[in-house]
Amino acid sequence: FLIMRNIFFLVAVLATALAIYFYNKEEPMPQVKLTTTFGDIVLELDKENAPISTENFISYVESGFYDETIFHRVISGSMIQGGGHLEDMSPKDQKLEPILNEANNGLKNDRGTIAMARTANPHSATSQFFINHVDNGFLNFTSESTRGWGYTVFGKVTEGMDIVDTIAEVQTGNVMQYQDVPLEPIIIESVKIIQ
Repeated sequence: FLIMRNIFFLVAVLATALAIYFYNKEEPMPQVKLTTTFGDIVLELDKENAPISTENFISYVESGFYDETIFHRVISGSMIQGGGHLEDMSPKDQKLEPILNEANNGLKNDRGTIAMARTANPHSATSQFFINHVDNGFLNFTSESTRGWGYTVFGKVTEGMDIVDTIAEVQTGNVMQYQDVPLEPIIIESVKIIQ
């Protein structure tokens, strides 16, 4: 009887420990792979600190929106921007509604982070994003004002920062009304969730 009681107690302790382990185990952050004509870039999205931006980005990824778009704005020592234009520089339609700015989430526009691009309106981000080539502190949140909102960081590059560096150094010029356009198109062939 004593042995049975000890076994029962041991099983109960083990079951409790396993339950606590699985309960406390954090769900992994989404991983996304951008396959470009220059190579692959893998991103880890921060759904905990930027849930709106992460969900928005994933919606575009799952719909295939980003496939065959380009990095249309490249500034060495600043950032590479994509997610809104096709190879002929025509804007891609069928965008979702603009999202709320989450730049007050504590994440910084440091080298290798991905952030939402937008217009002068702080809450105007849709599909376009940029990857910071360097630390861009001037893009960070300072206050909830038109000038202070900054740009929402929602993830970071975990693989392929060398590809970002290569893209950042390409020759650019003016195409129609657009500046800093790569002279050789940098096509985002596909974007897939890999985790």
